[in-house]
Amino acid sequence: MSTKAPNPVDKYVGSRVRMRRIMLGMSQEKLGEALGLTFQQVQKYEKGTNRVGASRLQQISEILQVPVSFLFDGGPSGIANGEGFGEGSSPAYVSDFLATSEGLALTRAFTRIGDAKMRRSIVELVEQIAAVNGPDQR
Repeated sequence: MSTKAPNPVDKYVGSRVRMRRIMLGMSQEKLGEALGLTFQQVQKYEKGTNRVGASRLQQISEILQVPVSFLFDGGPSGIANGEGFGEGSSPAYVSDFLATSEGLALTRAFTRIGDAKMRRSIVELVEQIAAVNGPDQR
């Protein structure tokens, strides 16, 4: 029996479900419970191993308190010629980063900073650090 690779859209939607679930501090068990599923099924959805049906997407979006479109924002368009997302859309590495615990912690903390000038200063600081260390320093 051959193993089929997950569809990129299914994988992306799953990663968005995971990111939002973690942002809310919700466990896979808790989401599964709300959906009437096991945490293993939620895990399969999040990895893109299993596809999420339309009614289940609606249910998930309600539980995670986001519109269904949130689960697709910035993802692969599915359009053969690549049109459908302009230059301004989020590259995949951004959503990959936001799905990590570091990305979520940084995002949570950053969004709690009310002072716009302070946020701008932090962005400038991080950009300066990145310029000094460069991409090869990972």
